[in-house]
Amino acid sequence: MTDTQKIILVTGASSGIGAATAQRLAAAGHVVVAGARRPIQAAERLEPAELDVTDRDSMTAFVQGAVDRHGRVDVLVANAGVMPLSRLDALLVDEWDRMIDVNVRGLLHGIAAALPVFQRQGGGHLITTASVGAHEVVPTSAVYSGTKFAAWAITEGLRQESDPGIRVTTITPGVTESELAGQISDPYARDAMVEYRRDTIPADAIARAIQFAIDQPADVDVNEIIVRPARQRPAA
Repeated sequence: MTDTQKIILVTGASSGIGAATAQRLAAAGHVVVAGARRPIQAAERLEPAELDVTDRDSMTAFVQGAVDRHGRVDVLVANAGVMPLSRLDALLVDEWDRMIDVNVRGLLHGIAAALPVFQRQGGGHLITTASVGAHEVVPTSAVYSGTKFAAWAITEGLRQESDPGIRVTTITPGVTESELAGQISDPYARDAMVEYRRDTIPADAIARAIQFAIDQPADVDVNEIIVRPARQRPAA
């Protein structure tokens, strides 16, 4: 392993931002352990791993497996997320629970698994994929925005509590190409997403932001990056 090569773990790496991030970082020369529930094809410097972020034991095994193979973990990109939007009066409680389990508990499980490793090493980098939904609420986004605000708050709390050797970043995407909109079962929310997602940016745009944060010198902590399509503006 070279001095600049890092051991990077990416959750939710089977599609969208996670897949683009894993591919970009592996192409940049890092060793990437790509975790997801769905199968991922192995490639040079890219190691697929089965992972369910809602299962604490699965996350612990994901992180510890990387430590066992490579001796350390330098970065955890906590990217896994779901977005089954709906109005609250649709009462899709199972979908609310799923968002809380993946978007909030999944992040906490990642912190619980990686933080002790970072502390033993004297350094590490936790990157959370949040959403512009962490900063704004629109009809159908109440629960999703709540989970993403929680992710932002948890990540900011980790930054404040951690020693300077542990860097902490929140990546906040706007409308980005992904499979997330395909998870929406509520007809009202699904129809609303058609216009909202008319202008998107590729997932690699977010991957580039993640790479930028990782590539900074150890004494530079990029705390938050918001990346939107240039055409994403408030509704008139």
